[in-house]
Amino acid sequence: MEALLKRELGCSSVKAMGHSGGGCISQGQSYDTDKGRVFVKVNHKAEARRMFEGEMASLTAILETGTVRVPKPIKVLEAPGGGSVLVMEHLDMQSLSSHAATLGAQLADLHLENRRRGEALHKEAGTVGKGAERVERPFVDQFGFDVVTCCGYLPQVNDWQQDWVTFYARQRIQPQIDMLERGSGDREARELWSALQLKIPDLFRDLDIVPALLHGDLWGGNVAEDASGPIIFDPASFYGHSEYELAIAGMFGGFSSNFYSAYHRQIPRAPGFQQRLQLYQLFHHLNHWNHFGSGYRGSSLSIMRDLVR
Repeated sequence: MEALLKRELGCSSVKAMGHSGGGCISQGQSYDTDKGRVFVKVNHKAEARRMFEGEMASLTAILETGTVRVPKPIKVLEAPGGGSVLVMEHLDMQSLSSHAATLGAQLADLHLENRRRGEALHKEAGTVGKGAERVERPFVDQFGFDVVTCCGYLPQVNDWQQDWVTFYARQRIQPQIDMLERGSGDREARELWSALQLKIPDLFRDLDIVPALLHGDLWGGNVAEDASGPIIFDPASFYGHSEYELAIAGMFGGFSSNFYSAYHRQIPRAPGFQQRLQLYQLFHHLNHWNHFGSGYRGSSLSIMRDLVR
């Protein structure tokens, strides 16, 4: 690995540090180089390049908003022995605690950034002589992302769609149901999903949903802080409904009331929020079922039963 980093990063010295880590998907190791400290994620699966390229694009997109801090991505490389490597900035992170409210406010800023950009561009367009020489990132008026991203190691369909309900049903839940069908052919899941599809549009009546850039996998294990403030990492980004972000955040804990209060001061809960949160949590329960097995079958079916009542 040291030789690979020297060659690809143009370093003359690379030394592994004691900082290492990893989850159920990839392993990580920090290295000191003469160009700064880096963190290297390694995954030896054949699909790892697709996963890491999606993560790099996600980190880059969040970084460009200037709202919430993420590790700066550097490069995706071929791993020695097969698979791929993602090299990024090393950050000394610890568990989120004192900066929880700041994260809530910054996450709301992230979710509002595209809307605010659209409003600013619209205002400039109506002002003679203003903004003509400025180069702005374009306003995103659809739901999706330019590249495939992975929630866990399973790819997400990010094809651009004009309608959020269509995007969520066809490109988030349906692929999970299709995977279950291929894996176990679960009849009850298929029947409940058929019934639920008819109910979904009712959950979104009178909502004006502007595409928001999402982290996409914001559970307690993907947030942290250092002395300067909060950090989020391991994203699976796309442009979607801001409420989607809070689904997995509420499933496994790790977020205090200060976080939610700060977030909802900027983005208040809209009518029907709780039911939509259940709908969004359904994706994560199905995704865990497809990743880790039938231990998540009961919770997945329970959510669908609740929503079709």
